[in-house]
Amino acid sequence: MEVVWRAVAIYFFLWFITRVIGKRELGQMSAFELVLLVTMGDLIQQGVTQEDFSVTGAMLAVGTFALLIVTFSYLSWRFKSSRPALEGMPVVVIKDGRMLETVMRYERLSDTELRAALREQGIDDVRKVSVGVLEPDGKFSFFTHADHQPPQDKAVG
Repeated sequence: MEVVWRAVAIYFFLWFITRVIGKRELGQMSAFELVLLVTMGDLIQQGVTQEDFSVTGAMLAVGTFALLIVTFSYLSWRFKSSRPALEGMPVVVIKDGRMLETVMRYERLSDTELRAALREQGIDDVRKVSVGVLEPDGKFSFFTHADHQPPQDKAVG
């Protein structure tokens, strides 16, 4: 029965933590923060199943992680100059219809992965892309040559 009470305590603690962290942070977690969540799960499991005999220890560890997530989010918001270090920077991987292999190699991005991302956005040929960007969150943004064309005026008459 003690495991049930420990689970209830952890449940309400996690509910509180997710409210404190906020929806923006939970919806836009980085890969590192996702790893932290997995680590938190392990810490929580130990506290609930009494492997370390401490619900308090699990709460302190999870609370520390949550505090760090909120702190880094605040620092990134408050000090724009810290954003590249804390959040990463977007990287151009396609320029004028050509994949930039040096950049792709540095980012450990294969041409197969990049072509799959193109297809997911309805682009069938890399030559149609004027700029392709790998965003800090791992998503891709593609701008086609058609995006940069001025609208055609229809002749009246």
